[in-house]
Amino acid sequence: MKYSFANDYSEGCHPSILRALTESNLVQQAGYGDDSYTLNAVKAIRQMTDNPHLDVHMIAGGTLANLTVLGAMLKPYESVIAADTGHIYVNETGAIEATGHKVEAAATADGKLRPEDIVQFLNKARGHHVVKSKVVYISNSTELGTVYTKQELTDLSAFCKANDLLLFMDGARLPMALVAPSNDLTLADIAALTDVFYIGGTKCGALLGEAIVITNDRLKVEFKYHLKQRGALMAKGRTMGVQFDQLLQGNLIFDLARHANAMAAKIGEAFIDLGYNMLIESDTNQIFPILPNTTIEKLQEKYAFLIWKEIDAEYSAARFITSWATEEKAVDEFIETLMSIR
Repeated sequence: MKYSFANDYSEGCHPSILRALTESNLVQQAGYGDDSYTLNAVKAIRQMTDNPHLDVHMIAGGTLANLTVLGAMLKPYESVIAADTGHIYVNETGAIEATGHKVEAAATADGKLRPEDIVQFLNKARGHHVVKSKVVYISNSTELGTVYTKQELTDLSAFCKANDLLLFMDGARLPMALVAPSNDLTLADIAALTDVFYIGGTKCGALLGEAIVITNDRLKVEFKYHLKQRGALMAKGRTMGVQFDQLLQGNLIFDLARHANAMAAKIGEAFIDLGYNMLIESDTNQIFPILPNTTIEKLQEKYAFLIWKEIDAEYSAARFITSWATEEKAVDEFIETLMSIR
């Protein structure tokens, strides 16, 4: 097989999680998220956010998290606003629309939404003849690997509150965002500034799982009904509880995210040293070099990665993603290959 830089979930899970799953396998536990491991993880998240009143729910994957949360946040005639690169708009096969809610997309250069991007969807002239915008959906890090600053999130949160909008952060790669060199946000900041967010596990060392965190008291009410109806309330919730319990012990999840970012940075530096430009600046685990198509073809002989965007007839932007398990040896070998075909 080609070595993959195509995604950050090619491997299974961190060995400590596999051990914990095995060691706890025959220990009887309550179902549906009431097991001791999940409760330990919930306690850890509340401590990390300095908020003992948060509701936390473990769910199997990102798309399921997005459609369940948005289905709970929105009335039938309400819509969600996202960047035109947002996962719910591009990569979820119309999952949100299948719940009966329109996704309104705003074009952004860096994958981040700002108040000026959202204004266009408010105060629609035809009133009840069109959908009512209600939720602002953002990702951190974004699909372009960029991260929100504390000021940007503060401004966005204030705008949402002033305009009766709810703010939801997709955190599939939140650990990578929080350990990025440019980051100045904490989990406590995010809990204070959003109505709902989630901490990704699937892309951050877990076998599967995301931890949905609800901060808005109104949205906490009867959320488990939505989980059950969407098939997201697992009898063996312990499987995710064990994983997050492990990931949050000693901040393992952030150590793994830091490694993923570092491996991407090393590859990115190699591209820059060889004179290649980047489509966008990113200091998380996704990088987007602009390469000659001939170089892309040669690299594809040994490596899997995504062609993100055609620049012109001769150049394209490629996307390379590293993970918590990316070996530095593999990165060094990739750089050697890159240099040999320069």
